[in-house]
This record gives sequence, C-alpha cells and structure tokens, in this order.
Amino acid sequence: MEKNYKLSVPNIKDKQRLDKYITVFVENATRTKVQKAINRGNVLVNGNFVKSNYILKPYDEIEIELPVPDKQEILPENIPLNIVFEDEYLMVVNKPAGMVTHPAYRNYSGTLVNAIMYYADNKRETLSSMNGFERAGIVHRLDKDTSGLLVIAKDEVTHSKLSDLFMKHDIDREYQSIIWGHLKKKKGVIESRLARDKRDRKKVAVLKDDEEGGKVAITMFTVLEEYEYLSLIKLKLKTGRTHQIRVHLSNSGHPVFGDETYGGRVPHSVNLTNNLRSQINNLLDLMPRQALHAKVLGFVHPRSKEKLYFESELPQDMQNIISILKPNKAGK
Repeated sequence: MEKNYKLSVPNIKDKQRLDKYITVFVENATRTKVQKAINRGNVLVNGNFVKSNYILKPYDEIEIELPVPDKQEILPENIPLNIVFEDEYLMVVNKPAGMVTHPAYRNYSGTLVNAIMYYADNKRETLSSMNGFERAGIVHRLDKDTSGLLVIAKDEVTHSKLSDLFMKHDIDREYQSIIWGHLKKKKGVIESRLARDKRDRKKVAVLKDDEEGGKVAITMFTVLEEYEYLSLIKLKLKTGRTHQIRVHLSNSGHPVFGDETYGGRVPHSVNLTNNLRSQINNLLDLMPRQALHAKVLGFVHPRSKEKLYFESELPQDMQNIISILKPNKAGK
C-alpha cells in the first residue's frame, strides 16, 4: 500500500535539500526511506524526476509516494530449495521462475526468504540481517519471473563484502534469454539511462537524450542461435539496474519472449500466417513468463578468497521452446 503526499514549497530563502525537506514535513518519513523513494522515481518535483540532493526553489511542487508497510510476521516455510553450493558463510541457490525473492507488500509468503529461513532454522544456522529481517541473507535479487542463480549471506561481514563486490561490478554474471526477432549485430553493447516510467511507476523506461536524470545502464549481448522469428542470446551486465535487460531489449525492438510488462507477448516483425499465429500462441502457452535465466554466477569468496564459478542449466520451459524452434534455425 502506498500513501501519496503533495507539498508546496513557500518563498524560502535558505538552501534546502529535497530529501531533508520531506523528512521534516512528512510524518514518519526517515531520510533513508525518502532517498529510496526518490531513487525509485516515486518523488517528482514540478512533474520531473530529481535527485535527493536537489536544492528546492520557491514555489516548487513536490509529489511523493511512500510505501505504508503492513505489519506482517514473516514465517519460515518448508519450500524446496535448489542449493548449488553451501559453506559456513554463504550459499548459492537456483531460484525457480514464479518465486518472489523477498517478502514485500502482498507477498509475505512463498518467497525465497521464507524458504531459506526454514532451511536455516532446521540447521540451526543464522542468516545475515544487514538489510533487515524481511531480506534475511539476500545480497541481490531477481525478478519474480526470472529464474537463476542467487547468492545468500549467512552473516553480516560476508554480506557486506559480497555487496562491495556487486557495487564494484566484480561479480561475473551471465544471463540467457529468448527474444523476439534477430538483432542487427551478433555481438554488441546497449547503453542508456534508465528511470521509472512517468506513466507507470511499476515500469522502467529509457530516457531520451534531452531528458535529465536516470542512471546509466550497460548491457553486453552475444547472439547464440537464431530461429525463424526468435533468437537465443547471452547477456552480461556492467550495471545492475531494475529490469535492465528487459527494458534494453524491449527498447531495441526485440523484447524478451513472454514478457508481458515490456511487450514480449506480442509478435515483433513477424508476418503472421494462420499456421504461424497458431505456433506462436502454443509457444506463449508454454512460456507464461519472460524467457530470462540468470545462468552464470562467479565471484571471489569473501572469506576464503577462492574463485567460485557456478553455471545452471536453462529451466525446462526455455528448453522446451528451444527444442521446438531448433528444426527451424534461421539460414537453413
């Protein structure tokens, strides 16, 4: 649940930062909470996205959307885990599609956190609480309908060191995705600035050159296979922005197959015959989510300094799509 606020700045004389100003005038709004809302694009000044350190001007109009969390008890749940690696400091799990990473509004049950809490309780082990009890051990996240590898920290020191690796981009992460159409280049880089979509706060959008704000996002891609109207590609991230891969591919005209949010459930650059329409509908029935998988995760162990590298198979739904498409490889 979110609560909306509107503030009109009077004819102020002193310089005041946006984040500090909001904490004064909005009840129970901590500076951390406000800064997170600004970074998510949930705060507008005169209808525009700005940064936390924006200096307010007289008569600025501020629109704010802050989450109002329900007080819910987060309970351990006996949910099967696919554990790829584990030691006394961390574990790497292969998250299935359809599982939310951590509890949030309307998703307090059935998440990865519920599962790892149960697992840790049974082994009488702890999980890092660095990011709060509701994100026990979670160092990074995957979208609900993205499958693949995640690392979980068991203590705060390990968590902090892993977070630093992510911040410095010293993590080897590789995704594979089935996308619509054929990319013009077999290998390349997509770079843009991303921000919350002004028309839909749940989505992310690529900013135009004349638009201010946003965060730089860099995605590297390599085409692995091309089929009649879809492709299998490999992706590596230099940044880790929300929905980065999905937004970049959609903006390029080649959305992730099955991605309802970013146009992946509508054929792109396909001349639809009745037979082809029927085949596409059958494939979409087999892929009720975005065809995106976090396949590789590699990093230096923050305690032992050992180089760890993990690779997971594509999930069955993506394998099924590929097996149907392979007889119709492009160029055959």
